[in-house]
Amino acid sequence: MARLAENLIQQGFSVIVTREPGGTETGEKIRRLLLDTRTSSLAPMAELALMFASRAQHIHEVILPGLQAGRIVLCDRFTDSSEAYQGGGRKLGSTPVLELHRVLCGDLKPDLTILMDSDVNASVERARRRNVARSTSESDENRFERENRAFFTRVRNAYLEIAKREPERVALIDARGSPDRTHAKILETVLKKISFDTSSRKAQNAR
Repeated sequence: MARLAENLIQQGFSVIVTREPGGTETGEKIRRLLLDTRTSSLAPMAELALMFASRAQHIHEVILPGLQAGRIVLCDRFTDSSEAYQGGGRKLGSTPVLELHRVLCGDLKPDLTILMDSDVNASVERARRRNVARSTSESDENRFERENRAFFTRVRNAYLEIAKREPERVALIDARGSPDRTHAKILETVLKKISFDTSSRKAQNAR
Protein backbone atom coordinates (compact mmCIF):
# COMPACT_ATOMS: atom_id res chain seq x y z
CA MET A 1 0.00 0.00 0.00
CA ALA A 2 2.90 2.35 0.74
CA ARG A 3 4.29 1.75 -2.75
CA LEU A 4 0.88 2.38 -4.30
CA ALA A 5 0.51 5.63 -2.36
CA GLU A 6 3.98 6.76 -3.46
CA ASN A 7 3.14 6.09 -7.11
CA LEU A 8 -0.15 7.97 -6.92
CA ILE A 9 1.44 10.94 -5.16
CA GLN A 10 4.12 11.08 -7.87
CA GLN A 11 1.33 11.33 -10.43
CA GLY A 12 -0.16 14.32 -8.64
CA PHE A 13 -2.92 12.74 -6.58
CA SER A 14 -3.64 13.72 -2.98
CA VAL A 15 -3.61 10.51 -0.95
CA ILE A 16 -4.52 9.44 2.59
CA VAL A 17 -3.04 6.15 3.83
CA THR A 18 -4.81 4.53 6.76
CA ARG A 19 -5.67 1.14 8.24
CA GLU A 20 -8.22 -0.93 10.13
CA PRO A 21 -8.65 -1.66 12.89
CA GLY A 22 -7.06 1.66 13.80
CA GLY A 23 -6.62 4.80 11.77
CA THR A 24 -7.60 7.12 14.63
CA GLU A 25 -6.42 7.57 18.20
CA THR A 26 -9.48 5.69 19.48
CA GLY A 27 -9.18 3.06 16.77
CA GLU A 28 -5.53 2.35 17.58
CA LYS A 29 -6.47 1.68 21.20
CA ILE A 30 -9.11 -0.77 20.01
CA ARG A 31 -6.56 -2.33 17.63
CA ARG A 32 -4.19 -3.08 20.50
CA LEU A 33 -7.00 -4.82 22.34
CA LEU A 34 -8.18 -6.81 19.32
CA LEU A 35 -4.82 -8.03 18.04
CA ASP A 36 -2.92 -8.65 21.26
CA THR A 37 -2.43 -12.36 21.98
CA ARG A 38 -3.30 -11.69 25.61
CA THR A 39 -6.91 -10.94 24.57
CA SER A 40 -7.48 -14.64 23.95
CA SER A 41 -10.90 -14.97 25.59
CA LEU A 42 -12.70 -12.36 23.47
CA ALA A 43 -16.08 -13.65 22.26
CA PRO A 44 -16.63 -13.59 18.46
CA MET A 45 -19.54 -11.13 18.72
CA ALA A 46 -17.53 -8.86 21.03
CA GLU A 47 -14.67 -9.01 18.54
CA LEU A 48 -17.02 -8.03 15.72
CA ALA A 49 -18.51 -5.18 17.77
CA LEU A 50 -15.06 -3.78 18.53
CA MET A 51 -14.10 -3.95 14.86
CA PHE A 52 -17.14 -1.87 13.98
CA ALA A 53 -16.58 0.57 16.84
CA SER A 54 -13.14 1.29 15.39
CA ARG A 55 -14.57 1.47 11.85
CA ALA A 56 -17.39 3.87 12.72
CA GLN A 57 -14.93 6.30 14.32
CA HIS A 58 -12.54 5.84 11.38
CA ILE A 59 -15.24 6.73 8.84
CA HIS A 60 -16.31 9.78 10.85
CA GLU A 61 -12.82 11.09 11.56
CA VAL A 62 -10.71 10.08 8.54
CA ILE A 63 -12.45 8.46 5.59
CA LEU A 64 -15.44 10.75 4.96
CA PRO A 65 -13.47 13.98 5.51
CA GLY A 66 -10.82 12.70 3.10
CA LEU A 67 -13.35 11.79 0.42
CA GLN A 68 -15.19 15.08 0.85
CA ALA A 69 -11.89 16.90 0.31
CA GLY A 70 -11.45 15.06 -3.01
CA ARG A 71 -8.57 12.88 -1.81
CA ILE A 72 -7.89 9.22 -2.57
CA VAL A 73 -8.24 7.18 0.62
CA LEU A 74 -6.16 3.98 0.71
CA CYS A 75 -7.29 1.81 3.60
CA ASP A 76 -5.65 -1.44 4.65
CA ARG A 77 -8.79 -3.56 5.31
CA PHE A 78 -12.44 -2.56 5.67
CA THR A 79 -15.78 -4.34 6.15
CA ASP A 80 -14.83 -7.15 3.75
CA SER A 81 -12.24 -8.21 6.32
CA SER A 82 -14.88 -8.39 9.04
CA GLU A 83 -17.05 -10.51 6.78
CA ALA A 84 -14.07 -12.78 6.09
CA TYR A 85 -12.55 -13.02 9.58
CA GLN A 86 -15.57 -12.77 11.85
CA GLY A 87 -18.21 -13.93 9.37
CA GLY A 88 -16.12 -16.72 7.87
CA GLY A 89 -13.29 -17.45 10.27
CA ARG A 90 -15.39 -17.12 13.44
CA LYS A 91 -18.44 -18.69 11.74
CA LEU A 92 -20.77 -15.77 12.51
CA GLY A 93 -21.97 -15.60 8.91
CA SER A 94 -22.34 -12.57 6.65
CA THR A 95 -25.72 -11.36 7.95
CA PRO A 96 -24.64 -9.72 11.26
CA VAL A 97 -21.58 -8.20 9.58
CA LEU A 98 -23.54 -6.62 6.74
CA GLU A 99 -26.30 -5.44 9.07
CA LEU A 100 -23.80 -3.71 11.37
CA HIS A 101 -22.19 -2.17 8.30
CA ARG A 102 -25.55 -0.82 7.16
CA VAL A 103 -26.41 0.64 10.57
CA LEU A 104 -23.02 1.90 11.75
CA CYS A 105 -21.27 2.73 8.49
CA GLY A 106 -24.15 3.99 6.37
CA ASP A 107 -23.40 1.13 3.94
CA LEU A 108 -20.31 3.04 2.73
CA LYS A 109 -18.28 0.92 0.29
CA PRO A 110 -14.91 1.41 -1.36
CA ASP A 111 -14.91 2.29 -5.06
CA LEU A 112 -12.31 -0.45 -5.51
CA THR A 113 -11.13 -3.30 -3.30
CA ILE A 114 -7.85 -5.07 -4.03
CA LEU A 115 -7.95 -8.70 -2.86
CA MET A 116 -4.47 -10.22 -2.91
CA ASP A 117 -4.85 -13.99 -3.11
CA SER A 118 -2.04 -16.39 -2.29
CA ASP A 119 -1.34 -19.67 -0.53
CA VAL A 120 -2.86 -19.67 2.97
CA ASN A 121 0.25 -21.01 4.71
CA ALA A 122 2.57 -18.55 2.99
CA SER A 123 0.31 -15.61 3.85
CA VAL A 124 0.06 -16.55 7.52
CA GLU A 125 3.79 -17.13 7.88
CA ARG A 126 4.52 -13.76 6.28
CA ALA A 127 2.10 -12.05 8.67
CA ARG A 128 3.62 -13.83 11.66
CA ARG A 129 7.15 -12.72 10.73
CA ARG A 130 5.97 -9.14 10.22
CA ASN A 131 4.13 -9.03 13.53
CA VAL A 132 6.99 -10.58 15.49
CA ALA A 133 9.30 -7.90 14.09
CA ARG A 134 6.88 -5.20 15.26
CA SER A 135 6.21 -6.71 18.68
CA THR A 136 7.25 -4.94 21.86
CA SER A 137 7.27 -5.88 25.51
CA GLU A 138 3.97 -4.01 25.84
CA SER A 139 2.03 -5.60 22.99
CA ASP A 140 2.06 -7.86 19.97
CA GLU A 141 -0.35 -8.34 17.06
CA ASN A 142 -0.33 -12.12 16.63
CA ARG A 143 -3.74 -13.05 18.06
CA PHE A 144 -5.26 -13.88 14.68
CA GLU A 145 -2.07 -15.45 13.33
CA ARG A 146 -2.24 -18.04 16.12
CA GLU A 147 -5.40 -19.52 14.59
CA ASN A 148 -5.20 -22.84 12.73
CA ARG A 149 -5.22 -23.59 9.00
CA ALA A 150 -8.95 -24.38 9.03
CA PHE A 151 -9.68 -20.87 10.33
CA PHE A 152 -7.64 -19.20 7.58
CA THR A 153 -9.13 -21.46 4.93
CA ARG A 154 -12.59 -20.25 5.97
CA VAL A 155 -11.30 -16.65 5.84
CA ARG A 156 -9.93 -17.10 2.32
CA ASN A 157 -13.11 -18.78 1.12
CA ALA A 158 -15.18 -15.92 2.53
CA TYR A 159 -13.01 -13.38 0.72
CA LEU A 160 -13.41 -15.29 -2.54
CA GLU A 161 -17.19 -15.37 -2.07
CA ILE A 162 -17.22 -11.58 -1.66
CA ALA A 163 -15.18 -11.20 -4.85
CA LYS A 164 -17.61 -13.49 -6.68
CA ARG A 165 -20.60 -11.57 -5.31
CA GLU A 166 -19.23 -8.12 -6.20
CA PRO A 167 -16.87 -8.52 -9.19
CA GLU A 168 -17.41 -4.90 -10.26
CA ARG A 169 -15.83 -3.68 -7.00
CA VAL A 170 -13.39 -6.41 -5.95
CA ALA A 171 -10.30 -6.97 -8.09
CA LEU A 172 -8.71 -10.36 -7.43
CA ILE A 173 -4.92 -10.13 -7.72
CA ASP A 174 -2.74 -13.24 -7.81
CA ALA A 175 -0.08 -12.39 -5.22
CA ARG A 176 1.97 -15.57 -5.61
CA GLY A 177 4.63 -13.86 -7.72
CA SER A 178 7.35 -11.42 -6.67
CA PRO A 179 6.45 -8.23 -4.74
CA ASP A 180 7.37 -6.17 -7.82
CA ARG A 181 5.10 -8.19 -10.07
CA THR A 182 2.21 -8.01 -7.61
CA HIS A 183 2.69 -4.26 -7.19
CA ALA A 184 2.64 -3.75 -10.96
CA LYS A 185 -0.71 -5.59 -11.20
CA ILE A 186 -2.18 -3.53 -8.36
CA LEU A 187 -0.98 -0.22 -9.81
CA GLU A 188 -2.40 -1.08 -13.24
CA THR A 189 -5.78 -2.01 -11.70
CA VAL A 190 -5.98 1.16 -9.61
CA LEU A 191 -5.01 3.48 -12.46
CA LYS A 192 -7.61 1.87 -14.72
CA LYS A 193 -10.25 2.48 -12.06
CA ILE A 194 -9.22 6.11 -11.59
CA SER A 195 -9.24 6.67 -15.34
CA PHE A 196 -12.68 5.06 -15.70
CA ASP A 197 -14.17 7.10 -12.85
CA THR A 198 -12.67 10.33 -14.22
CA SER A 199 -14.06 9.62 -17.70
CA SER A 200 -17.49 8.80 -16.26
CA ARG A 201 -17.62 12.06 -14.30
CA LYS A 202 -16.62 14.07 -17.37
CA ALA A 203 -19.34 12.37 -19.41
CA GLN A 204 -21.95 13.11 -16.75
CA ASN A 205 -20.88 16.76 -16.51
CA ALA A 206 -21.11 17.12 -20.28
CA ARG A 207 -24.75 16.08 -20.31
